Amino acid sequence: MGRTADAIAEGVAIATSAARLTVRNHILVGTIARGGSFDVERYMNDARDAVIALAVESEQAAELATSMRKRAHGRYSDPAGTHDYRDRDVRNLKRRAKQSLGVAAKLRELADDPMALRDLVEHARGAAWADVANNLQRRLAVEGMRPDQDPDYESMRDARMQALRLVDLQALSSQQRVRRKREQKAEKTTVDTSANAAD
Repeated sequence: MGRTADAIAEGVAIATSAARLTVRNHILVGTIARGGSFDVERYMNDARDAVIALAVESEQAAELATSMRKRAHGRYSDPAGTHDYRDRDVRNLKRRAKQSLGVAAKLRELADDPMALRDLVEHARGAAWADVANNLQRRLAVEGMRPDQDPDYESMRDARMQALRLVDLQALSSQQRVRRKREQKAEKTTVDTSANAAD
């Protein structure tokens, strides 16, 4: 019984970690890529969905183990491959199915527990912040370096200037053109709407 309980606890820990990673990614996209602000309530559904998806995976793993156990029962020949189970594997497959169902049950409990979901979201936020902080530290270490601290400054200066001319300035110019076209289109739409309203 202890071995099964340990396996279930380990499975729940792994699944919770995976759910936290999923929520962390949602937080990074929602707050950085889309410019939103962090709100725990906003990510509670993401956490619940991630946990339930992992519970479903565990249930499917249990079904697969049960199916393989039934097929293996009474087969005594040598296996043809890794997943070609035989009668001697029946007990292990039964244990795996039981463990997977145990993990699924615990995950479904977690999905119904608002405090546990809130805790998962808060941990995901901490992980997201750590990612952002680490990226900023790396970028600041490189971008904040003074010329006299960079041994390659002189040799790389021409390449940096060329990149500025060919990539950065052209990208900026392209963005300005797109912005002007958008503004012109918006102005034209406003004028057309005003003309239609006057008619």
